[in-house]
Amino acid sequence: AAAVARPLLDAATVIATKGAVPAADDFLRPHSKWRRQLRAKGDDDARLREVAVMFHLRDALRSGDIWLDRSHRYGDLRNVLVSMEVAHAAKLAVPSDPHVWLADRKARLADGLARLGRAARNGTIPKGSIEDGTLRIDRLTADAPDGIDDLVLDLYRRLPPVRITDLLLEVDTALGFTDAFTHLRTGVPCGDRTGLLNVLLAEGLNLGLRKMAEASNTHDYWQLSRLARWHVEREAIDQALTHVVAAQGDLPMAQVWGMGTTASADGQFYPAARQGEAMNTINARYGNDPGIKAYTHVNDRFAPFASRTIPATVSEAPYLLDGLTMNEAGRRIEEQYADTGGFTDHLFGISAMLGYRLVLRIRDLPSKRLYVFNPATTPSELRPLVGGKAREALIVSNWPDLFRCAATMSAGQVAPSSILRKLASYPRQNDLASALREVGRIERTLFIIEWILDAGMQRRAQVGLNKGEAHHALKNALRIGRQGEIRDRTTEGQHYRIAGLNLLTAIIVYWNTLHLGHAVEARRREGLDTPDHLLAHISPL
Repeated sequence: AAAVARPLLDAATVIATKGAVPAADDFLRPHSKWRRQLRAKGDDDARLREVAVMFHLRDALRSGDIWLDRSHRYGDLRNVLVSMEVAHAAKLAVPSDPHVWLADRKARLADGLARLGRAARNGTIPKGSIEDGTLRIDRLTADAPDGIDDLVLDLYRRLPPVRITDLLLEVDTALGFTDAFTHLRTGVPCGDRTGLLNVLLAEGLNLGLRKMAEASNTHDYWQLSRLARWHVEREAIDQALTHVVAAQGDLPMAQVWGMGTTASADGQFYPAARQGEAMNTINARYGNDPGIKAYTHVNDRFAPFASRTIPATVSEAPYLLDGLTMNEAGRRIEEQYADTGGFTDHLFGISAMLGYRLVLRIRDLPSKRLYVFNPATTPSELRPLVGGKAREALIVSNWPDLFRCAATMSAGQVAPSSILRKLASYPRQNDLASALREVGRIERTLFIIEWILDAGMQRRAQVGLNKGEAHHALKNALRIGRQGEIRDRTTEGQHYRIAGLNLLTAIIVYWNTLHLGHAVEARRREGLDTPDHLLAHISPL
């Protein structure tokens, strides 16, 4: 156990070895409700005292204050982190010396607070103000350029009509993405391209193999089932997706939309049947039916380069970094947008250490407090917004382990969500989690200052999030089978369904991007005005 949990471990050991109940209350958390309960019952209620020990033991195992040797889920978090020697070799965005990092953040924070204080005094905050210690930010208004609607309609009228089966064949002929689906035993690419595309289409449209076999005049159910069993696996889908996304980014039209260095991430809810592993995952936000979420990253060129299934009842924040660190396209991202569900202090802290700039839309932003190094030197206009002082000593003492955490994520050895969920799992965090929260509070304060002062950042985030919403709309249009329900009972089956839909979406985005480029060339040959600043508002979704 960590030092803070040593009394609890001793209490659990007494119960396990002696069958007795500890008399001391030093294992209880400060201000714990259990103190009042035990005081009310008196010292003679051994059963209640034993339950109190088990309750605290459960939370301590979740947080990592107590760990089990040789356990993957409840082992010591520090044991899975890379060594300090390996961490030094990693290319992180922060120095290994915490004092250098603190000096940099102090300078940045002093400059940011001074700029925000001047803007508040002069009334020059874009679309906002700070009056009597209260922050007010107005909503952004739409700013679509003139003539964009006519251009969109004309370009899409020029796209050739196509059946989705022909679209898949055309893209595969150009890219050969089906070569990624090799035989599990022999490693030979699938020779039945039409059958394999039928399987992928069945997954993407949520039809299932039996419905697809009924719609096909070339393959029966058993042929499709055999192809799915021997050729379609997680790594193959990811490899095919990477190939399609890279090819779409190389098209001239895609480069009008961005450099592939910004992305948005958001979760999309899919209803599930009341059987299987998702039967109890009911999130009241989406109604009374169970379901799962697909958490998808979409880059500024509209390509969905990463997607994974998560329970509908969990926070999205820990999963935001998975798509960035576990994917080559994600490693190119410099600025990441997310909605309110992606906000935690832990995420702000570790993202800055990894070199990703988070631009999050924070719910109820005026109520969020700023954390500074010296509240006394904060401009008087901003002092009501200050929520506390950063704990430098805690950051310095835990910096080596924080550095190792970031290096472990950067190396791809452990999914960031695994570490972040571990650190966020307990009301009284262990020292490492508390230190990361302090780092995150500093980074969040720097972000809030820039967000308030930079209307361009707000608009970039809104544009990025709109791309994600349009991406969800396309997926809803494709998910025609089984009334849109994901009826697979296992997590693996649900993953294949979501991954197949994501791959199908990426293929459609590639085809639309290619033919929109042809339509632009046709307009220009006809002498019609088609400026790039208007094309930036066209979508292949």
